[in-house]
Order: sequence, then structure tokens, then C-alpha cells
Amino acid sequence: VQLQASGGGLVQAGGSLRLSCAASGSIFSITMGWYRQAPGKQRELVATITGGGRPSYADSVKGRFTISRDNAKNTVYLQMNSLKPEDTAVYYCNTYPYDGPNWGQGTLVTVSS
Repeated sequence: VQLQASGGGLVQAGGSLRLSCAASGSIFSITMGWYRQAPGKQRELVATITGGGRPSYADSVKGRFTISRDNAKNTVYLQMNSLKPEDTAVYYCNTYPYDGPNWGQGTLVTVSS
């Protein structure tokens, strides 16, 4: 299954963005995750969602980000509100857990102060 993240952009602090992750095949029962990598930092897990829809969040985004999925559309979303400059990163979607080499291009989110 190939994954394509989209929806990034430039936004002011306090703003919102919605990221989408479209899968080329069924992800029905697969736990999916959103990850991000800021300049000069290691990739980190942002949020996960089980096949049944149970979400989990990193402490840094809890209360601001919401992960969701539409299994009929093979798509996972990340609604990001109250964005902060420290949220600036390339955001990737992938299965969870995953530490292999296939990450795609991701989508760049830049939050200006």
C-alpha cells in the first residue's frame, strides 16, 4: 500500500490545517500514524489511530490535534488547531508501528510566529 500525505502549508500561529493521507489500498484493520520531522531533529510520532478508531496522541499535541479515519475512502486525517511555531515540520503518515525506509515525501507544515 502506498501512502500520500497532503494538506500542508504556511499558517500563522494559532491557525489550523487539515492533513490527509490517502492510501492506494485498504487500510481497514491497520493502525495508522502521523509522524513529523522538524529541521535538524529526529522523526517523532504525533498521533495514532487503530482500525477501530481509537486515537492516541503525543503529549505535545494533545488537545490541539485530532486524528481520524474514513476506511471507506482509505484515508486518514489530522486536524491541527492552535498551531505553534514548534509544530513546523514535514508530516508523514505511515502504518504504526513502522521504522522502515519507506516514508514518501510527506507534507510540509510551516507555522509562522
